[in-house]
Amino acid sequence: MAPLLCSWCSACGSRLGRASPCLCASRRTAAMPVTSISPAWRAASAGPTRGGAPGSGVTEDGWNCITCPKGLTPEGKCKCAINEILVERDVKGTLLNEALCIRCDANEPSFSASNVLGDRCIRCEQTFINISESCDCSDPNILTGGLCFSNSRNFPSKAVATVRYGQLGITVVSAWFLKNLQASAAACWLYSNLTSCQALGNMCVMNMNSLSSATSDACGLFQYVYANTAGLGTVHSVSFWRQNLPWLYYGDQPGLASQVLHTTQFPASFCFKGTNKNIKLQLIAASYDAEGNFLKWQNLEGGVLQLCPDTLTRLNAAYIFGTTYQQSCTISVSKMLSDFANPIFYDVYLEYHDDDSGQQYLWAVPVLNLNLQYNEMSVNQGSNMNNWLLTRRMFLVDSLSGQESDLGKQPRIIRIASKITISIRLIPSTQRGTIYPPLITIAYKDVLVQNPDTQSVMVSFSVNYEMNQSEGQIQTDIALGVLGGLSVLWSLLKTAGWKRRIGSPIIDLQTVLKFLLFYAGDLANVFFIITVGTGLYWLIFFKAQQFVSVLLPLPSQEEDFVTYVGCAFALKALQFLHKLFSQLTVDVFFIDWERPKGKILKAVEGEGGIKSAAAPVSIWRTYFIANEWNEIQTVRKINPLFQVLAVLFFLEVVGFSNLALMDSSSSLTRSSESYIAPWSRILRFGVSTVLWLVIAMLQISVFLLSHRCFGYYIHGRSVHGHADTNMEEMNMNLKREAENLCSQRGLLPNTDGQTFQISISGKMRQQYDRIHETLTRKHGPARLLDSSATTFEQSTKAYHTMNKFLGSFIDHVHKDMDYIVKDKLLLERIIGMEFMEPMEKSIFYNGNVTY
Repeated sequence: MAPLLCSWCSACGSRLGRASPCLCASRRTAAMPVTSISPAWRAASAGPTRGGAPGSGVTEDGWNCITCPKGLTPEGKCKCAINEILVERDVKGTLLNEALCIRCDANEPSFSASNVLGDRCIRCEQTFINISESCDCSDPNILTGGLCFSNSRNFPSKAVATVRYGQLGITVVSAWFLKNLQASAAACWLYSNLTSCQALGNMCVMNMNSLSSATSDACGLFQYVYANTAGLGTVHSVSFWRQNLPWLYYGDQPGLASQVLHTTQFPASFCFKGTNKNIKLQLIAASYDAEGNFLKWQNLEGGVLQLCPDTLTRLNAAYIFGTTYQQSCTISVSKMLSDFANPIFYDVYLEYHDDDSGQQYLWAVPVLNLNLQYNEMSVNQGSNMNNWLLTRRMFLVDSLSGQESDLGKQPRIIRIASKITISIRLIPSTQRGTIYPPLITIAYKDVLVQNPDTQSVMVSFSVNYEMNQSEGQIQTDIALGVLGGLSVLWSLLKTAGWKRRIGSPIIDLQTVLKFLLFYAGDLANVFFIITVGTGLYWLIFFKAQQFVSVLLPLPSQEEDFVTYVGCAFALKALQFLHKLFSQLTVDVFFIDWERPKGKILKAVEGEGGIKSAAAPVSIWRTYFIANEWNEIQTVRKINPLFQVLAVLFFLEVVGFSNLALMDSSSSLTRSSESYIAPWSRILRFGVSTVLWLVIAMLQISVFLLSHRCFGYYIHGRSVHGHADTNMEEMNMNLKREAENLCSQRGLLPNTDGQTFQISISGKMRQQYDRIHETLTRKHGPARLLDSSATTFEQSTKAYHTMNKFLGSFIDHVHKDMDYIVKDKLLLERIIGMEFMEPMEKSIFYNGNVTY
């Protein structure tokens, strides 16, 4: 088949095809879709002049050409004047030679006017007939939105059709508001039209529910209608919900927000486990379009209020009671424009059932709009609840009010709900999961549309659970005060014991510094006890409860806990440095009880002769013991690497880390498809410390000499006379000891006690210091000083002198520096302090020594 051409209509119409019609550009008819464009078609595109003079045009159905008496439209069809209809065929359907423009009868009783398409006469809108008794709405009457209103009533004749975008500092004259605001307000007020009232309320919501007494914007008109319709009554006995009007505000009196949120109790209770219906938040919403038409009731599950895409399971996890939910993503502006070409408005309710009758009820959920302004002040952004202005209706994306000139064009600005938070607050001292009414907090972001494909917006949705933590904080403060006071007393006892052990009765700056260091360590233990106790409390009582009585602290409420943990670590670090310094300044001396075996000939320097001398005792035994001593100071019964790996195994492999999630589940395993709640720092600390303490229950102690007049003694004297001997003699000695043919190894006769705490007298310490000075040359350990030939000789001589002195001291040779052996009292063991002061004799305390 040859391609048919689109051609200009002429009077004869001889060039029209007679097949099926198709759409042609500008005053052309066609027989079929054109598959190719010929030069004749291009030449025909010039066509006749499109003026107001009579000419040929295309019929409305596009099949024929007809003479137009009053000119042509830009599309090449016949046009008629206002309130006239175009007639192209007679009653039998026969095409007229010339189209007719017939005027509709606007007078009584017809009261008719042309419809929007201009092809029928219909009855005028009733407001025209009521106001002017005709189809004409001329001055002084007001024509707006296709409705006619009388100017005799006290109604603002000029509405402010602007939308203010405060974040951008831009005010836009909205084409939607310009077309519908005045008409919706008038129809709502004068005729109580439900759809118009809803449309007026929606325009107020698009203007962020902002109120100002100086303007007649959408919210100002809504408030005007609200104030002048008090006689209509209320809906469901809600004083803020006027009959025929949408419920937008909870009033503007100070303190109303706190009454709504913290005075009224929600009728139903919630639990974590079981088959009770109230383990989930049954949130539903009544949805409306921008024109005020009611759309439907819908459950919020399935991501109705969640802009971020996700699986259905994870989206619905937001409404499981007790699960802290957080979701955020970045969405392109182009997707917003395509998915939300027309805004949807929601009135959110929380559904519950009466336990006795089973009747279903709805509880209105208030909205805290952070963008709302009251007399040019952002009253909802402060923390003072008495200044808040609660609202009811909300939307997700508004791409309608930002359209300036043409409603079909791309908006200049769009407004997006960038942050939505549902807050659930538990009533204090409840045992049945009773809550206050939920609160939806919403923040909108204004986006200037420039390049939608490259622009994006960060959006988030969250559900938080909170309770008043003041009682718990008071209890924690009491515990901290009591334990802190006890730690002061304990530190004072430690300081007093330290002063006694160093033999100094004077309270000086060193004493104060020592007390502060002791107090730092004890206070660190106090903080550690409180934090571990707090973590265990929340872990046990939150995860194990069925009927909700406690809720986890919010991240903002965990700041005190984090501070306590930080203080514990800081003070423990200070205590560690103090302990390290104390150990570095400790004097440890190994007494060699071995006696020389026989004599040797030794050359005398400077004399050229030879004389006999005692055979030297091997030093290797002392070196060996000293090396072993250094090694056992760092020995642990549990390998640190094993301890860390074991903790990680139980946390990550077994799944104990899942107990630290901010949800109601106490399961150790989670499905990869399920929603993973955020971590609770308190629960995480509690789980980790419990596992660490259980695995690291046992530690080894180190034996040290620590103070000037106090230390430790390990008695290692051989009962066989000589320990430096050959293999045969060593075996004989061990056999004799096994058969009890020799004395016992204890310091005292017939005892096995070899470890002692020693409190030495001042006289004994003075003698020790005199010998020790030649060993160190300075007041410090010999291992920290330089070594030279002279120093080495002095050290060797001082070593032998110290060895003889300490050996003779243990053997009671020095009667003026003698000692006694006794047991410590129970109270002395408990508080770690000696009551007796060694004045004339030193004191050796029996018992197992740990340090």
